[in-house]
Amino acid sequence: MGYLHDGHMALVRAAAAECDHVVASIFVNPTQFGSAEDLDNYPRNMDRDLSMLRDAGVRVVFTPTPDIMYHPEAQTIVETTDLAHKLMGELRPGHFRGVATVVTKLFNLFQPDRAFFGEKDYQQLAVIRTMVRDLDIPVTVRGIETVREADGLAMSSRNARLSPNARAAAPVLARSFDLARDMMAQGADVAALETAIRDFIDAEPLAQVETVDIRDAATLDPVTGVPQRDIVVLLAVTFAPVLLIDQCVIPTRKDTA
Repeated sequence: MGYLHDGHMALVRAAAAECDHVVASIFVNPTQFGSAEDLDNYPRNMDRDLSMLRDAGVRVVFTPTPDIMYHPEAQTIVETTDLAHKLMGELRPGHFRGVATVVTKLFNLFQPDRAFFGEKDYQQLAVIRTMVRDLDIPVTVRGIETVREADGLAMSSRNARLSPNARAAAPVLARSFDLARDMMAQGADVAALETAIRDFIDAEPLAQVETVDIRDAATLDPVTGVPQRDIVVLLAVTFAPVLLIDQCVIPTRKDTA
């Protein structure tokens, strides 16, 4: 959705390494926003974005407006009926419907061989992979590891909206993953892990925890007891008024052995 940073450019670099031609789209998609205010405040800098993509060797950049992307009488949506309504989908109703619909349209328009998405938006990546599987879309979806700032904060266009104090506080999310890894290494169960992460983030006065979810890393199904397979810790935390999400996949001691 633009306002590019090195996390986005990592997708470009991965695509350039694997493909003959790289195409990018920049589109702040209104159908995946829950409030008009959030949409209006989403950071934008098209000139800078185009310069970064040009310097990285991107051949084509598609920059549509909403009236180009959506017919005024459009009736059709794409939705993963289970994944779209759990986790972040519960927190942001309709969000993943907007994501799945616009990505399907982009796939239809460009018919890429491969498509590259960041693992930071872990559930989004799962939604897109499920959609591609279920609709037999002939594209290989590649997930690229989250790129982080020096202090551990996951790169995100939303970071530009953080106040200086909130920006200083936000790396608490990455530090909570260090706690989770240590606890997993000691054989902690999911309930203890969730409580510890929530308490750790709650200790930061500027952080308001929206959700802490611990799920099976492959299926996003709920996990109880001591995990027997890799887990993913999914966080949604508000540093008023900015909602940040982050994730960390943690292997079990069994899988690590």
